[in-house]
Amino acid sequence: MTVPAEAETEILAELRRLRARVPQLTGALAASADGLVLAQDSATTEAEAVAALTAAALGVAQRLADTTGQGAFRELLVRGEHGYIATYAAGEAAVLTLLAEPRANVGRLHLEARRSSLHIAGLIDTSLARRGPGGRP
Repeated sequence: MTVPAEAETEILAELRRLRARVPQLTGALAASADGLVLAQDSATTEAEAVAALTAAALGVAQRLADTTGQGAFRELLVRGEHGYIATYAAGEAAVLTLLAEPRANVGRLHLEARRSSLHIAGLIDTSLARRGPGGRP
């Protein structure tokens, strides 16, 4: 899935607003569910690798949620020694992945990320609807 340039610009703006609201974020990435970068606001040059790994983790998380009867995937949080990686569903076709410092307030992270993921989902849905059936211009 690709999005038009204007949608990419709007998604990037949302990522920047999110990072302003949660200063402990060190990176923000919107990607398609199959691992293609849609927009990123991060100093890391490994956005494609993060998007691909997110897609792999998403597949496992979706299967785990389904197998355990927990319903559709909503979010995944990984806590590492040096911080957090959080992934949120952004509609059916995309995800929002965030990198945060270990001192991040996880409750605030969830609150703001959930809002942003809904906004990003809306931007993507609007963009795809403009393209018509099959997502083509």
